[in-house]
Amino acid sequence: MEQTWLKDANGNKCSIEYFGSKEAAQKALDGLKDCKNCTNCSGCSGCSGCSGCSRCSGCSGCSGCSDCSDCSDCSRCSGCSGCSDCSDCSRCSDCSDCSRCSGCSDCSDCSDCSRCSGCSRCSDCSDCSRCSDCSRVAYLYDKKDLIVEKSSDDQPIGCPEIPIIENIHKKVYAAVTATPDSLDMRDWHKCETTHCRGGWVVTLAGEAGKKLEKFHGTLLAAQLIYDASDTTTRFNPCRFFDSNQEALADMKRLAEADQNAS
Repeated sequence: MEQTWLKDANGNKCSIEYFGSKEAAQKALDGLKDCKNCTNCSGCSGCSGCSGCSRCSGCSGCSGCSDCSDCSDCSRCSGCSGCSDCSDCSRCSDCSDCSRCSGCSDCSDCSDCSRCSGCSRCSDCSDCSRCSDCSRVAYLYDKKDLIVEKSSDDQPIGCPEIPIIENIHKKVYAAVTATPDSLDMRDWHKCETTHCRGGWVVTLAGEAGKKLEKFHGTLLAAQLIYDASDTTTRFNPCRFFDSNQEALADMKRLAEADQNAS
């Protein structure tokens, strides 16, 4: 069916046929603030920096999301990218009514989740079903006589070995300054060549870094690698949430200190 579109200055568009009337489509379009190139989204509030999303509704407080589709009732999500039916989310909180989620990390207060995978550092989850590869889920620590199923590939059970990156500060700074787009502090992993500070640490650690990240989540994995690779400087994990400018300045300072020491 041919669509009749209403558009705004930010490239957002809403279809009259999708919303049922011109008035409803205009209302949905007027409700999009600080979003760009989104299609048929409605009822979102307080979102910023979202781009290329479609058919999302009732979202609030999201930032830096891109290419999400069919998400609804999301709140305070950040750094999400490439989402479809809520997938590859990171640093989410107060999530509810999620389904078909994957690659989530640092989630909290989740409920009514289903078919989730690769989640880590979750807490206060309820009514979850068919989840897999989850770690550090709250309210399991005091349980007794839990039985861990042996992995199908005979991999050892327990925490993976923490890799060490030689000259970590120089290598991380070289990676984040390789191109103008190498660093994006809004996402652990934006793409194969763009990561935030913690994302670059686990990436530079290779396969061992990926295993540690899957077990602990990116935040803790990167912190452990920093601590193991530089035993003289205690890295402050709050710096994983710096702006690009603040992070670059700190990484440059540590790289120069390494250079002077050698």
